[in-house]
Amino acid sequence: MFLADHMFWFYIIIFAISCSVLFWAGSFLVGALMRIAKFLGWKEFVVAFFVMAFAGVVPNFFVGIDATFHQIPQLSFGDIVGGNIIDLTLAVALAVLAGRASIPARSRLVQTSSFFTIVVAILPLLLILDGTLGRSDGIVLITVFFFYIFWLFSKEERFKKVYESNKDDIVKDFKKFLKDLGSVLLALVLLLAAAEGMVLSAVFFAQSFGLSLALIGILIVSLGNALPEIYFAVASARKGETWMILGNLMGSIIVPATLVLGIVALLCPIKIPDFSPFAIGRAFLIISALFFLFFVHTDRKITKKEALFLLGIYILFVLIELMCLRNTDSLSLL
Repeated sequence: MFLADHMFWFYIIIFAISCSVLFWAGSFLVGALMRIAKFLGWKEFVVAFFVMAFAGVVPNFFVGIDATFHQIPQLSFGDIVGGNIIDLTLAVALAVLAGRASIPARSRLVQTSSFFTIVVAILPLLLILDGTLGRSDGIVLITVFFFYIFWLFSKEERFKKVYESNKDDIVKDFKKFLKDLGSVLLALVLLLAAAEGMVLSAVFFAQSFGLSLALIGILIVSLGNALPEIYFAVASARKGETWMILGNLMGSIIVPATLVLGIVALLCPIKIPDFSPFAIGRAFLIISALFFLFFVHTDRKITKKEALFLLGIYILFVLIELMCLRNTDSLSLL
């Protein structure tokens, strides 16, 4: 009994440390990439819709790769489904509530990307209805990702505004650039170590509580992995840089649901014969996607009232999942 309690608290600590490292390393990576983008004179569009999106999904990628090595790719699937719900509700809501005004969605790019985002968020759920997200499904997802990237970079007018390209001292700036490259490598190593700790903790919790790894991914791992993009969204809102928020969050949905999940499926096909752990997550993902799309296209902004509504959706999702777990435990005792 003592050993069991000891192991439980050990993995609680490991999970907490892993989440903290993911958050810190993710934020560290974001800062380094932003400074690199400034030095190289990258356009604002590239920073918001490409660099930030990839930086935000690095934790998902490392958890997914680590999960395939442990032959538990369903953990990655749960992580991405849960992460999409969080990005569409909690992350958007906190960003709006943290800022001084609504988040604008007036640009044609955001309006069009919102439709694509909703389709991509739901696509993995459709592909796995047969119980398996196989290698052919992985190829489909990766193809969809490259189609989106091709479309995203197809219009030259989206690349006119440079992201803070002022350079005062080229030698000094270059030294900082090299330092930031080293920071990126360090952040990636820390993310890999944190992903291993998170996967091992998830396996322990699933075995200890008799829960599916998919459900652990939806409820717990996804929240830990979503911390970097939540941090970026809130920080951008406080600085008044609202133009970057929706681009980053939509990218943080599209990239994991296509590229990351596609790579995971290619390395290790995801087999989920019992889809019941995803029933609630699937329903709330569709609900979240529809309301997000509706709010983006009405008045072309997300207001504080709408943010509170999205926050309520996420809270309701968590409460229903916990109630179902409690009912399941009660039935097992009978």
